[in-house]
Amino acid sequence: MLPFSPSRFRLLRRRPLFALSDRRSPTASIPLSSSSSLFSDFSNSPFFPLPSHLFSSATSSTTTISDSSDHKDLNYIASTHTQDSLIYVLKKLSKMPQKALTFFNLATTQYGLRPGPAAYDLMLRILAHKDHMADFWAFLISMQKHGHVLDESSYSVVLSSFKQQKLAAEAAALTKFYSRAAEESSIDIAVKSAAEVLLDAEQWNKELEKKLEDLRLSLSEYSVAKILLEVRNFPIKALGFFRWAAQMPDYEHGSVAYNAMSRVLVRQESIGEFWSFLKEMKEKGYNMDIDTYVKLTRQFLKRKMMTDVVQLYEFMMDGPYMPAIQDCGMLLRQISLSPIPDLDLVYRVVKKYEAAGYSLSKVVYDGIHRSLTSIGKFEEAVQIMKKMRENGFEPDNITYSQLVHGLCKAKRLDEASKVLEEMEEGGCEPDLKTWTVLIQGHCSAGEVDRALECLAKLIEKKLETDADLLDVLVKGLCSKNRRDSAYKLLVEMVDNARVRPWQATYKFLIQELLAAGKLEEALKLLSSMKTFNFPPFAEPFSPFLSKSGTTEDAKEFLKILSAKTYPSVATYLNLFKCFFEQGRYPEAQDLLFKCPHHIRKHEDISKLFGSIK
Repeated sequence: MLPFSPSRFRLLRRRPLFALSDRRSPTASIPLSSSSSLFSDFSNSPFFPLPSHLFSSATSSTTTISDSSDHKDLNYIASTHTQDSLIYVLKKLSKMPQKALTFFNLATTQYGLRPGPAAYDLMLRILAHKDHMADFWAFLISMQKHGHVLDESSYSVVLSSFKQQKLAAEAAALTKFYSRAAEESSIDIAVKSAAEVLLDAEQWNKELEKKLEDLRLSLSEYSVAKILLEVRNFPIKALGFFRWAAQMPDYEHGSVAYNAMSRVLVRQESIGEFWSFLKEMKEKGYNMDIDTYVKLTRQFLKRKMMTDVVQLYEFMMDGPYMPAIQDCGMLLRQISLSPIPDLDLVYRVVKKYEAAGYSLSKVVYDGIHRSLTSIGKFEEAVQIMKKMRENGFEPDNITYSQLVHGLCKAKRLDEASKVLEEMEEGGCEPDLKTWTVLIQGHCSAGEVDRALECLAKLIEKKLETDADLLDVLVKGLCSKNRRDSAYKLLVEMVDNARVRPWQATYKFLIQELLAAGKLEEALKLLSSMKTFNFPPFAEPFSPFLSKSGTTEDAKEFLKILSAKTYPSVATYLNLFKCFFEQGRYPEAQDLLFKCPHHIRKHEDISKLFGSIK
């Protein structure tokens, strides 16, 4: 671990990223007036001379874009006339569908750029909004006419978006369109045939190459990308196919194919090949597009591959398609969430961020501070807070909460409590989140009584409690076998503080109460869940009732579930099966007689009881 040095965070000598680009503070905003629209200095571009109205506001001359150098960066990127630049610009315009579509159309119809699947899919996702349905369907049809089939991933994303927006008719139409398109696509047949040949082969050999040649594939970047997608779970086979395709006459890999291949290689078992491939890609003159970068970053984070995600960030920051400004803060946060944050990774991210000409923002300072406090580097954390102040950023509840969390993690509870006192003295009133962090620290250390004292203090200060705090306290009390106290606290906070507990809190406490044999309390919580319209958590009750409950207990359980509608047949069936497993046939029979007629006569129920005759 490298020693901390405030000098590591000095602003490095600025250098322009592009010949036509300047760098300002990420908090700066650019007015979009008629004299300085986002593409106003595009008039002399040989590729995309876009009209100034693209980024001017129809209602205001003061509309702004917060990214510091968007207008010149986008001018430069658009002028490079590549797939990567198109995707980069579309990403920048993802919140402005109409302007994104105008840019897409100009790039394709007037200046001859032929978009790949990634660009089409991205544009389609941007248009998947209730205010742009006419454009969405027109674009989807145009996309199909140009030989691009809606893939499963984009279909799922757009369908989910429609459902979230409650566009039921649009969702149904999309499903119908997708099904029909999949059936009609001849390209898909060739893709699937090639994928089957690759997947059936145990290893790459001459026989496999012969089978691929016999398919007489009409190779294009897009068909290659589709085949790679089909075999994505076998990265080495995919790479073998990529190499084989490169040797075919009348075909040459381009940016689309290289980006598709890089997406496949981003796995633990092929990470060495991934980095070698990126080096090769760069030497060939191809860039990773921003959409690929976003997807690969998500994959690395999902697999906790922090060193690789930082290396990828560095790779992109050195290229023409730089990640979004907020990615720096996001990466710092992800690093800090590791059990033992790696400060070297923190320094690398910040250094690359500064090298691009950005000034450290409050978010970045907090990201550095979070990792330092998490590993107990409190003196260095104080220096970062000092540096923050010197640069005009006052530590707030976010900053102090991180310090409190770190002190609690180090079992320095008294010092953590004192931080809140110092906050009040300095005029920064601790909010509920800061109190929750302190209470969680006490609970984690087994100091539940002190946690309850903190609860009393925050109530005295008239702070409203919430579900997060309740969950922390319930789990803290249960960890000390104080389930009764946890139950009483939840009931009191629901009745008196009007807290709406999380569903997970209810489920956790119900299981804890049943484990302690407290059926009455567990049933009351089940009833309370129903009042908040949570799905009934019936699963743990059937095993408990079959072992320790009476017929009346089971009847009460079913009564609670029947508050609005009868429980499902599956609930009854599961309950009866549990009684049977315990050999309690008479009790099960008695309970059956008290069930509704449609349950007693149900085929599955009758079959179950018939099996014991």
